[in-house]
Amino acid sequence: MATTTSITTAAGSSTTAAVNNGPPIPRDGLPLMHPARTPPILPWPDIGHLAKWSVSSYKFGFGAECLRDGDPDTFWHSDGPQPHFITVEFPRKVAIQKISIYLSWPQDDSYTPSTLAIRAGTGPSDLQDVRVATLEKPDGWITFDVSSEPDEDGNSFKPVHAYVLQVIVVQNHMSGKDTHIRGLRVLGPQEEDATDGDPFPWKSPDFKMYERLR
Repeated sequence: MATTTSITTAAGSSTTAAVNNGPPIPRDGLPLMHPARTPPILPWPDIGHLAKWSVSSYKFGFGAECLRDGDPDTFWHSDGPQPHFITVEFPRKVAIQKISIYLSWPQDDSYTPSTLAIRAGTGPSDLQDVRVATLEKPDGWITFDVSSEPDEDGNSFKPVHAYVLQVIVVQNHMSGKDTHIRGLRVLGPQEEDATDGDPFPWKSPDFKMYERLR
C-alpha cells in the first residue's frame, strides 16, 4: 500500500530546505521545498532524458515538452477528462529515487495539484501506487522520494526499480478540472564515489542503462 506524504510548503516548515548555498541536504527522506523558479542543484542525477515522456491530454503548445524545457513560464496544460497523468517510460529497468516537481499556486490557482499519486511498474498495464503526496498551496520545486519502503538504516527510502513511472493528478486545489505542472524531473540514486583508485568508474546514468556482460 502506498504511503501518503503530507508536504507543507509554508515558510519555516520542517520540509523546507535550502539546497544551493544553504545547509547540507538532509538524508532522512523528508521532502525538500525549494521556493524558487529555477530547478535546484541536487545530488541525485536527473535520468529523465533517458525516457520517453507522454501525457494524458494537452492543449496545443502546452504538451509534455513543457515539463522539461527548463522554462518556468511554460507548463503542461491538461485538456481532457480526469484523472490527468504523466507517463515516463524507460527502455529498460532503472532505479528511481525521487521526483522533483515545480508547482505554483499563486500563478495557477485552481489548476494547481493538491494530491499526487506516484505509480511504477514494468508496463502501463501493471502499475502500482508507491507514494501519495498531498500539497498545500505549493509554490516552487518540491523534491520527494517515490518509494515508501525504508532503506536498511531506516533513515531514508529505497529506490524503486521500474520501466515505467507515472505521476497522476488525483485532485486539484478548489476542485479544479484541468491542471498545470511547470516542471518535472525524475532522479536516480546518488552515484557512489569511485573506488579502488579508478579515475574512470563509469557511473553515469547513460552507462548504467546499457552496461552488461556479453
